[in-house]
Amino acid sequence: MKVIITDKIADKGVALLQEAGYEVKIAWDVPKADLPGIIGDFDAIVIRSATKLKGELLAAAKNLKVVGRAGIGLDNVDLKACEERGIVVRNTPRATTESVAELALSFLLALARPIVRGTASLKSGEWAKKKLKGIEIAGKTLGIVGCGRIGSALARKCAALGMKVIGCDVVKITEACISQVEMPEVFANADFISLHLPLLPSTKHIINAEAISQMKDGVYIINCARGGTIDEKALYEGIVSGKVAGAALDVWEEEPIAYEYSKKLLALDQVIGTPHIGAQTKEGQERAGVQVAEAVIEELQKL
Repeated sequence: MKVIITDKIADKGVALLQEAGYEVKIAWDVPKADLPGIIGDFDAIVIRSATKLKGELLAAAKNLKVVGRAGIGLDNVDLKACEERGIVVRNTPRATTESVAELALSFLLALARPIVRGTASLKSGEWAKKKLKGIEIAGKTLGIVGCGRIGSALARKCAALGMKVIGCDVVKITEACISQVEMPEVFANADFISLHLPLLPSTKHIINAEAISQMKDGVYIINCARGGTIDEKALYEGIVSGKVAGAALDVWEEEPIAYEYSKKLLALDQVIGTPHIGAQTKEGQERAGVQVAEAVIEELQKL
């Protein structure tokens, strides 16, 4: 059987597939526009977020039986079409939990203490000590919207640092350190709000102008989940008005950044950001590569 890998994964994952006896084509350097022309003969495909397994590409994958997604999100896969064709889709939901949770924690600390602005001012030759007063996080309330694996991992870290943690989810929260409340209570009581939920029709712009109006004055907002869960225009206006003290974003409305309000947000001193690097740790990527390879092998062995 043949496996094509269209987004880079850890070498250990590639080796596992090869050792299992599959013919493996490494195609992560192939332009995405060229993939429909070569995908037809492959039984399985391994992807990350860059490959959009939809439309023309999925239609061209005539022999496809298994999709392995190295990572959590499946918004880049047409799940309905795969189901209709009997294509099995597997992801690696546990591989990068700690990686993303640690980035969210790093963002929280960098919002509380203006480390990024301090570094930039020093590099520009300025001694801006009096302009860079921060806050302590001990005793503050963290509100988590979406308390699955990553949200729960962040909660444990922040509780250990002396924060009170409240959270909302569509299911019962089992993490002992999280007090479950309804979403309006998260908005009303949290000093920091961190999003950890997928992008669905129901979560599109879940943080919008109305939601921001319900929040405490001086709230900080963190998003290491999915672009589109925050209305960036509303966030920009919330920061400019002074309602929102700051924001830290790893994910954006359009990636790479093209949206007008993403650029406006980045122009604000109160905003820090990264280019969707939540899962980009050595350990997380190795786990993702190994786990996706194991999942693909497991499914192919059933055929």
